[in-house]
Amino acid sequence: MAEIRLRNIAKRFGDYQALHSIDLTIADREFMVLLGASGCGKTTLLRIIAGLESPSEGEVWIGDKRVDDLPPRERGISMVFQNYAIFPHLTVFDNIGFGLKMHRLPQKTIRERVHRTAKMMHIEQLLDRYSGQISGGQRQRVAVARALAMEPDVILMDEPLSNLDALLRLEMRAELKGVLAQSDTTAIYVTHDQIEAMSLADRISVMHRGKIVQSDSPVHLYRYPADRFVAGFIGNPPMNILPATPIGDGRWQVANREFEGPRVDAKNIEFAIRPEDMHLADEGIEGRVQVVEPLGPHLLLTCDVAGCPFRATVDNDHAVNPGDIRYFAPQPDRIRWFDPLTDLALA
Repeated sequence: MAEIRLRNIAKRFGDYQALHSIDLTIADREFMVLLGASGCGKTTLLRIIAGLESPSEGEVWIGDKRVDDLPPRERGISMVFQNYAIFPHLTVFDNIGFGLKMHRLPQKTIRERVHRTAKMMHIEQLLDRYSGQISGGQRQRVAVARALAMEPDVILMDEPLSNLDALLRLEMRAELKGVLAQSDTTAIYVTHDQIEAMSLADRISVMHRGKIVQSDSPVHLYRYPADRFVAGFIGNPPMNILPATPIGDGRWQVANREFEGPRVDAKNIEFAIRPEDMHLADEGIEGRVQVVEPLGPHLLLTCDVAGCPFRATVDNDHAVNPGDIRYFAPQPDRIRWFDPLTDLALA
């Protein structure tokens, strides 16, 4: 059982508060991704779980044991770092088996675990080579294999794919997800890359300014952002947001159109729709096309709607040119509304 519970975790560095009252439960065998921009506190939180930093306040529990006062080696965790951290003077075999050797396990057990994890990561043919003789992607596989060979209750990963090129990252994402699905390990993965987060996670915790602003499944996070920050951070391009003024009886004026919306007493709220949740139509939100970007299967249109930037993705068989006036019809069930005073989503 490797459920992780974080209770009221705070971290201060002098006068700077890096984390504010973090409460989070990660289920046994769950793949949790901590997602956020640089400086949001995600790596600090990971290091607190690992025991490399001590919280200023709060408790860390792994299973039924409180571990915030325990050293890293007693927490039942393994960690994969951004820079691989493999030893250049050791072979791939010795790198994978390094932790097992430090724990003085029998040689037979070490050999079995090294060969098993090397096979899982498709590097069994590299066991006799040194790190200088293998590629960056292969080194990353060695680092993951070394962590898995320890058969940890928890594996922590701090942006482990950020040094790889785009094709290798795609390949490693698929392998990593498959390997961890076969293991009995709870995984926590830190990244600023939303595509990595969406493709890997069972659940994503979006962090902003030292707080978790939303923790949810990738699909739910994408469809139902809890606030304006999540709406802008998740999705590429991000959500379009336009001002909406009340007409009465739950109806709102958005640019040149009226929409049914939340029944709230407010002078204005915000209408939000993702660029891919619209289609070109004979009537809808009117926009003047400013830029047309061909992106393979679709076109990304950047438009001006009532003085606001507005993006839409449409099929590439449409003939659209800068300067055209076009109308965009949103899918009604994909429209979201936000309170501009609190930035929170409205029902």
